Amino acid sequence: MPSERALDPAGGGARAELIALAAGGEGWSVPLRELPAPASARPAAVLILFGVLDAVPSAHDAQDAAVSRELDVLLLERATTLRAHPGQVAFPGGRLDPGDAGPIAAALREAEEETGLDPAGVEVLGALPSVPLEFSGHLVTPVLGWWRHPSPVRVVDDAESAAVFRAPVADLLDPRNRAVTVIERDGRVWRGPAFEVQGHLVWGFTAMLLDALFDRLGWTEPWDLGDRTRRIPLPS
Repeated sequence: MPSERALDPAGGGARAELIALAAGGEGWSVPLRELPAPASARPAAVLILFGVLDAVPSAHDAQDAAVSRELDVLLLERATTLRAHPGQVAFPGGRLDPGDAGPIAAALREAEEETGLDPAGVEVLGALPSVPLEFSGHLVTPVLGWWRHPSPVRVVDDAESAAVFRAPVADLLDPRNRAVTVIERDGRVWRGPAFEVQGHLVWGFTAMLLDALFDRLGWTEPWDLGDRTRRIPLPS
């Protein structure tokens, strides 16, 4: 029988679970907890914005899915010309500016600048513990949001983003769309989670946040050992 959450087209169950997660104040699990912190971290924030798809529900039709097929999350693909994380799929966000009142204000400002969304339509559910991002020297605060009144999103600046899209969460959770990426550098091997969705590869920091977030929410669907060893090559 489908779960109560799967039968909730308005996403209310998911929203309640996100609120509870933000209020719980729990720290991240491994491997996020063990990420090395930059020597002098600059504060940054990202907006993890969930909502209900307007027209394109997930193709994943598992009867025991943890979330509604209409639940989605806002993502963007960074321009390939950027110096930091070029071409990667990411959440809207960036560094805190001096005029920002804090991580939440910064996340909303950056999301508006990058995707054109109307911040007035976003319900802020809370902020999660900050996560270090050594590669770019940032300490990132994830801010959970919910589309109270969805507004159109788009690429605002071609120099910053190549695409802006709302990805069905059920597609991200579908074991058929999950794999790992492997980076070998300076004699070290780094393995991380990866998701394939709407022709995009989500990997790196964003995939780690999604993977940890889904686990903590109890949304992750079981995927067998064969899937867990399936490697996806990184874009050149």
